[in-house]
Amino acid sequence: MNKQELFENIKKKKSFLCVGLDTDIKKIPEHLLKEEDPIFTFNKAIIDATAPYCIAYKPNLAFYESMGVKGWIAFEKTVEYIKKNYPDQFIIADAKRGDIGNTSAMYARTFFEELNIDSVTVAPYMGEDSVTPFLTYEGKWVILLALTSNKGSHDFQLTEDKEGERLFEKVLRKSQEWANDQNMMYVVGATQGRMFEDIRKIVPNHFLLVPGIGAQGGSLEEVCKYGMTKECGLIVNSSRAIIYADKTENFAKAAGEEAQKVQQQMEKQLAAIL
Repeated sequence: MNKQELFENIKKKKSFLCVGLDTDIKKIPEHLLKEEDPIFTFNKAIIDATAPYCIAYKPNLAFYESMGVKGWIAFEKTVEYIKKNYPDQFIIADAKRGDIGNTSAMYARTFFEELNIDSVTVAPYMGEDSVTPFLTYEGKWVILLALTSNKGSHDFQLTEDKEGERLFEKVLRKSQEWANDQNMMYVVGATQGRMFEDIRKIVPNHFLLVPGIGAQGGSLEEVCKYGMTKECGLIVNSSRAIIYADKTENFAKAAGEEAQKVQQQMEKQLAAIL
């Protein structure tokens, strides 16, 4: 999926919502545990209920890898289900990979050849040769960690060099030598608020993947005020607030209702550019 196709889908659905599939076997409704594959059963119901209101899904690999082979099978089945039944959805493998070139090439092969996923999150700490293997696949996206929403982001990402340039700003500037806004996005946490202004001075046209709305307390209005572009430029993720909205047999219906609420808020924010 290219940038224009992504924007067309945002306009069609009047939404830039990404539903995070952070599916924890210990948090899903108990009645699903009797299913042969409870994780996939849960995901399938969530996807069916939320697909009208979102433009992307983001399975977080840690939640699947924690279950070994069974979890990886559930992850693969989830990806295939989305691709077959909702082909307009942008799929993000939230894997935060990044290693020396040879290893990154294998990670890239996993997600882009074996699974044929649209995008993968990548950690930039090891530099250019750890990122560029992911950029050799036409039509695929690297989503580079830039400024995250966790408390520990202050430990490194906001540190300044002697010229006053913060580390996340260096990541944004340097990475533009490797790719452009047609195949690279950046992760920027919703809790960073007005920092989106500084980010947009460096990457005015790139899409940003924005976690932290909902359970983590980020403000959608603030993110849009400082981060939205004429092509939207935002994919805003919500995970727990949607997928765990209810723990009864009505869990999927409740998830759909929560996703619809977010979509309606997004429609208002999009009014200025559509």
